[in-house]
Formats: sequence, C-alpha cells, structure tokens
Amino acid sequence: MPPHSEWGTVAQKRVDAKTTHVTFPQLKYPSLRDDGMRDPIQWLAGKVMDDGAEGLWRIHDKLYDLTRFIKRHPGGEEWLELTKGTDITEAFESHHLNPATEKILTQYYIRDAKTPRNSPFTFKEDGFYKTLKRAAFEELKKIPKDASKSADRITDGLFISLLISSAVACWVENSAAANFWYAYASISLALLTVAGHNFIHRRTNWRMYLFNMSMWSYRDFRVSHVLSHHLYTNTLMDLEISSLEPFLFYNPRRDKPLHAKLGFITEIFCFPFVFLLSFTKRFVSIFRHQGFLRRHLRWHDAIGLLLPVWMWINSGAPLLHVISTWLYINCTGSLIFYSIAVNAAHHHPDAIKDGDQPMSETPDWGMHQVEALLDRKDVNANTFAVVTLFGDHALHHMFPTLDHALLKYLHPIFIDLCEKYQANYRVSTQFKMVLGQIKETMRTEFKTVEETHPNIRRRKADQSKLVQ
Repeated sequence: MPPHSEWGTVAQKRVDAKTTHVTFPQLKYPSLRDDGMRDPIQWLAGKVMDDGAEGLWRIHDKLYDLTRFIKRHPGGEEWLELTKGTDITEAFESHHLNPATEKILTQYYIRDAKTPRNSPFTFKEDGFYKTLKRAAFEELKKIPKDASKSADRITDGLFISLLISSAVACWVENSAAANFWYAYASISLALLTVAGHNFIHRRTNWRMYLFNMSMWSYRDFRVSHVLSHHLYTNTLMDLEISSLEPFLFYNPRRDKPLHAKLGFITEIFCFPFVFLLSFTKRFVSIFRHQGFLRRHLRWHDAIGLLLPVWMWINSGAPLLHVISTWLYINCTGSLIFYSIAVNAAHHHPDAIKDGDQPMSETPDWGMHQVEALLDRKDVNANTFAVVTLFGDHALHHMFPTLDHALLKYLHPIFIDLCEKYQANYRVSTQFKMVLGQIKETMRTEFKTVEETHPNIRRRKADQSKLVQ
C-alpha cells in the first residue's frame, strides 16, 4: 500500500489507466463497465468474463454445478438462473444465515477454481461478518412470528392508495383538486416502489411484482441493486453508480465534469425520467443481446402499463388526459424515489468510495458495508419510515433477505459487535445526509486512511501528544 501522502497521486493514475480498481488495485477493472447502455444484462455479461466461474457457480475458491438444484432452490430459481457463470460468494454468504446451507453445497462441488477471486472481500470464520451472522441466526429465533406483518400492511396500503389517488386525479375536474391527487399518487408510487424493494431481496413472492408498477423491472433491480450494489457497495462493481454515469458521478474523480460537480442540480433534470428510461433500456436490450440474455424480457415487465389502464377504466376520462396524467405521476414518482435513494445512506463524504484508501485491501465484507454507509437515527425510529425511506440501512446490508420490520430486533447485537471489532459505524440525520450528498457530488479528491477512519486519527493525535 502506498504511503498516505502519495495515495491521491497513485489512485488518480489508476483511474486514468482504467486497468484496475482504485481502492483495490489487485483486482481487474470490471469488463464492460463503461460500455453500451450500462444495463443489468451487460453487467452480468461483464461479471461472467471476470469471475473465473467457467460457466458454473463460484463460491469462494470452489466451483459448483447447481443446475439440478435450480428448481428446488427455496429462494426461487431466478436467483440461480441470473447468476450462472459468476462468483456468488458475497450473495451466498449474505443471503443464507442458516449454517446448514453450507452442507448442501458439498453435493454439487465440481472442482477448485483456477484463478483468484476478482473481489477484495473476505469472510473469515472469526471475522466481524461471520460472527455477526451466527449471532443474528440465534437472535432471530426469539423474534415474534408476526413481526413482519407491519411491513406487509404498509406496502398493501400504499398500493391501494396509489390505485385510488391515480384514478381520482383523472376523474376530478377542479384543477387544484386534480393537482393534489396527482401529487398524492406520485408520492404513493415512489413510496410503494421503495417498500416493494423490501420483497425483491427475498424468495419469490407476489409483493415483489408491485415494484413493477413504476415501469421498472424487479428482475433488473435484482441485478443492479441486490447482486451489484448490495454486494460491492460503492466500488467500481456497483452498477447503481456506474449506470448513472456520465451524467452523475458519485465516486470521487479529479476529472469530474462540471455538470457532475453540480450533481444536486443535474439530479433534478435526470431523476424524473429514470423509471421510464429503465423500461426503455430493458426493452431495447432484447435486440442487443443473444441467447439467455435475449430471453430476459418477462410478462411482468408490462405490469406498470396496468396503472394507466386502471385509471382510464375507473375515471371515465379521455384517453389522452389519462396518459398525460399517468406520465406526470410516473415522472414525479421517479424524481421522489431517486431523491430518497441518493440521500439514504451511501453518498456522503464520510462513506468510503472507490478511490479512498481502505484499512485493508482485503477487508471483511461486513466491515466494508459499515464503512460504505451512514445510518439515520430519525428514520430508524419509525417502522413506516424504515420501510419507505430505506431505513435501518446498515442492518439491511448485513441481512438483505430479512424483512425490514425485523431488523430493529438485531440492533443491540449489531452495535455490540461493531464496538468489539471497532467497526466504523456512524449515525447521522436525514437533513445532514442531504447536505452530505451535495458535498459528495462535488468531491474530487480521494481520502487517505486517516481521513476515512476517525479511530486512526484519534490514535495518531494521542501518540503525538505523548511525544510532545
């Protein structure tokens, strides 16, 4: 690792070369990251090229053939279908709390991998994450069985709210009333999409389809969010960052263009169209990809079109008026959703990003997740806010398959282990996260390890006082 004073220079050279990660220089620069439409299918194709899975499923340094297990996979066959030919180590570790799952793998072992993993993260048995996972597995046995029903009710209520308000927005003739119901429907759509994300992480279920009311695809989101962002947060492998480039750059770069430095303004013009753009990109992708990738389009991609049909049938309004109202609702909902997302946890100067110097080039996966986000104490205090504003974010990243309403029960053991392992867990407020996001979009300099880890700063300051 280079001396701290030289980190920015070395990191920038690596950015310019585009042959490796910056924070993790031992890794290959992600194939296809900067090509084409930066869609989820392209991301998967690039990962197949880099992971050394040889057409199988890679977990740590072993290859498995899970073909016979696909239809019996408790989480649904889609997860294994999407990840064939890739390294699923991070997904396997974070999606399976029961230690018995590891024993099942032995039945499908084929051979050891020939190449090192193209991921920096480790999962040592005595490390932070594996210890936390074992503790959480035991703690979950004490949680009331009906604890997750509150998230179900919130999601169902938002869905009903969207149906009613969108139809009324077309039906009323008074402009002030129409604007009120249009705004209400837009908020309902945005919050429903956030709440629907809670179900996308889990086994196949009907509520995950509610996410598609936005015209986005839950299947695409399973790639860009679950398999990319959650597993490789804030690194070059995070598709939720790379897919917004070259319009918005959430990782620090010294050559960041002006519109990206003013990202808090650029967002206002970009975010309203992301829902519809995601649908368009998905449709266009069937003409760009072959084989399995060509079959990526599914029947549920059309679910979002049921909303304007519902509005038309139930309002009796002219078709053109319905379509224009629906487009306004969709675009405003998209703006609200993305405004919530970018201010939720990760885009703050204190969260580590690609380019910043880490404590280790092979960090514990759970420790990295803590480094890459800040929690919001005002959001975490309310179940409705947790479900609709990406709350309890640190624990959600630790255990993404758990219902959001269960996460609060794991908070005490999480805090205890953060203190024991000296994990850099930080808590902020929603207002400060908004201000931090504005600063982060403007950030061009990389941070040294002293800047990313306050414990080291304090330790060096104490040593300096002793010397004096």
